[in-house]
Amino acid sequence: MILELKNIYKDYMQGKMVVPVLKDVTLSVEEKEYVAVMGPSGSGKTTLMNIIGCLDRPTSGSFILDGEDILQAKDSAMSDIRLKSIGFVFQSFNLLPRQSALDNVALPLSYAGIPKKERREQAKKVLERVGLGDRIDFKPTQLSGGQNQRVAIARAMVNNPKILLADEPTGALDTKSGEQIMELFQKLNNEGATILMITHDPEIASFAKRKISIRDGEIMEKNIGGASV
Repeated sequence: MILELKNIYKDYMQGKMVVPVLKDVTLSVEEKEYVAVMGPSGSGKTTLMNIIGCLDRPTSGSFILDGEDILQAKDSAMSDIRLKSIGFVFQSFNLLPRQSALDNVALPLSYAGIPKKERREQAKKVLERVGLGDRIDFKPTQLSGGQNQRVAIARAMVNNPKILLADEPTGALDTKSGEQIMELFQKLNNEGATILMITHDPEIASFAKRKISIRDGEIMEKNIGGASV
């Protein structure tokens, strides 16, 4: 089991009032699974993603990632977990505009202390893996939206993370580019990547092998194909 959340609650304070966002969320993801978490705006799915991505902590509950009790980790350890165990793909790409595709992808390796020659070699390999081996010297302004998202996916994958988190990964793309990105996610999953994707779009969610619905901070249903689990 790569990921296991049990009885997760998340509350925020608005003045003196407690606002519940996540309510008793229990969720597990196996190694090499491809899971979509679906929900409308305000359902709690982004808060859930932030907790899974070690960007936020729940108010209560249990969170185990690759056998490690995340909620016992100090903030410095959380940063290390994010760097080594989690790959992030965002709707808005979050690339450095003045850096080449290669340098953008190599950035996490720089933070990890990998020597320059080695990180450039690794970045080039993963860019080839996402179909951009001929665009390594291009900057984001010279690439299409779909190509920029491929760079972002390569950056997320370069550290060989335990799990790839994708938050509305096709939200800024046209339909054709979005379909190509979803085909890439399928390819990466077939090659062994564990993927958890947040989306509000049923068509995008249909690419995943398992779909989970969240509404008003609660997991409403879990299914693989048409079968409940």
